[in-house]
Order: sequence, then structure tokens, then C-alpha cells
Amino acid sequence: MKHAAIVILAASLCWLPSVAFAESPPADSPAARHEAEQLNALPPVPPAGPGHIDRSGRKQKGRGSFYAKSFTNRKMADGHKMNPDSNIAASKTLPLGTVAKVTNLDNGKTETVKIEDRCPYVDGRVVDLAPKVANQLDMKTKGVAPVEVKPITIPEPDGGVKLGAGAAEASPQEITKATAETKALTEPKNPETADR
Repeated sequence: MKHAAIVILAASLCWLPSVAFAESPPADSPAARHEAEQLNALPPVPPAGPGHIDRSGRKQKGRGSFYAKSFTNRKMADGHKMNPDSNIAASKTLPLGTVAKVTNLDNGKTETVKIEDRCPYVDGRVVDLAPKVANQLDMKTKGVAPVEVKPITIPEPDGGVKLGAGAAEASPQEITKATAETKALTEPKNPETADR
């Protein structure tokens, strides 16, 4: 009986390294880009209610709006203060720390944003943008515009970073920068510097 248990244990240990040490391909590798292209080809994520976090990396379509002036310096969901001159954005479903490309579908203009807040809680809206980004996308006059949001990097619960649909259109340098920003936004903050 002891001998059978030892054989089973030895066989299990021989099998584990091939599974336990499998690594994801590097962020800017052809394999990772192929995965991002496949995500981009999927239909957009259907709208979801508050509380649903979407880590799929698939693109989202809906309407985009921007923060009113009264939100300047208010604390956001990630603990930072809302800076109207930054490239931050809010999503009710994308994980905080996600870096994404937002495209104004009326004019084709695209900007890269970091998801640092939760909202907009208005039906059909998928993203709220800092005023600076709204200006760059030429959507401040109308206030609301049809947009497509393509995540480049998505934080994983284990601290890793996953590529999304937007990575297929990003350069290796953009992917490297987005990965660093996502990691920085998901690392625990020092309480003494959290509001700086």
C-alpha cells in the first residue's frame, strides 16, 4: 500500500512542473498580439449593471460623456483626486487600472485613457472621460458621443496583467507603457502619498 502511494505521489510531482510553470507569452510577442486580435474580432460586450467587473478584454460600445467641472479634485474610486487635465476615465465595468483606447465613432479620433473611477451610471453610457480627453476627442460641444472602448491592458486579481482587444492596434512601446501603468495603478498605495 505504501509503495502504491509513493508511486502516485512521484507521478503527480513529475506532472506538476509542466502546468505550474507555464507562462503567458510576453506582452508584445506575436502570440500575445494574436490573442488580442481574436478578442478584437469578438462582438462587443453587452451592457452590464453596476457591480459586474468585465475582465474579458473585449471591446465595448456605447456612449461616452465627460466629468463636469464640479468633480475636479474629488476623490475617485482608486483613491486619486480627479484631475481634469489628465488622461483618466471612469467605467462601471472595466477593472480599475485598465488602460484602454477610446475612439469617438463620430470622427474616428482616438485617445488612450486609464480607468481610475466608477461611473457613469446612465443607461447606454460606457465611459466618463476627463475634460482634457473629451477635448482631444472633439466631444465637448455635444457633451455625449458614440464611442468604442478597447482595453489594451487589464489587471488580473493575482497581480498579473492581461492584454485586451486594444493591444492588437497598439505598438510594442504602447503595450509596454500600458503594462507599466496598469501595474502601477494596481499596486498597494502608500497612505502618505495616495492623494498626491
